Amino acid sequence: MEYMERTYRKLHRQQDLVHFQAVVKETDLDVAVLRTRFNDHLVKWVENLVMEYRCPLEQYIQRHPEFAKTLKPLSPLDGAPAMAVEMAEAAKLAGTGPMAAVAGAFAQYVGKRLLGRSREVIIENGGDIYMRCTKKRKIGIFAGQSPFSNKIALEIPPEQSPLGICTSSGTVGHALSFGTADAVVVLSPSAILADAVATASANMVKDVEDLQKAVDFATSIKGITGALAIKDDKMAVKGQVRIAPL
Repeated sequence: MEYMERTYRKLHRQQDLVHFQAVVKETDLDVAVLRTRFNDHLVKWVENLVMEYRCPLEQYIQRHPEFAKTLKPLSPLDGAPAMAVEMAEAAKLAGTGPMAAVAGAFAQYVGKRLLGRSREVIIENGGDIYMRCTKKRKIGIFAGQSPFSNKIALEIPPEQSPLGICTSSGTVGHALSFGTADAVVVLSPSAILADAVATASANMVKDVEDLQKAVDFATSIKGITGALAIKDDKMAVKGQVRIAPL
């Protein structure tokens, strides 16, 4: 599969880390590790990791097709792989279908394994991030045509990581959204939960008056530490969110 550059990825690139792409079917990861921990074999190792998690999930979906189709919470069948179980649990809390958490799930599962090889890790998967840092990091926010887009960043201190930072939008990208938010960003130690909650929160935003409702909903869920919602030139923020110029 030929890799196509995703320009928003420049917003989380770190100069002191090595970034590389790992692409397996629809899973397209941007991976960052310490320069001293990168080697030519790491890309293939990460791709094999993705396959290790994709294959059981694909086989499970063949057995339980509704898991991939429903937009509502769904209990997993007996014998479901661990990733599917975690996705279903997050979806239940958020009120979404399990696949609303799939990008965050792959970012987190691969990221946790990579921590055994690098003490600094950033995994980005379709705008959803799992990271661990040992120094303060800035993660830029892309919010479509909003004037905030590419102008502000989340400032992440090391004590806040490992951390999931997941984004949903009704105006950017191909992911299904029933709202019109330019960006809803949700923070949680679980990227799986953050992904599902970002989807649910973004679905709530039909107009600028809904921004506060979206962040209130997100932060009401146990395990969510912060949320930010943007539409046009308005923004709502709640919880452990530090904003800095990009």
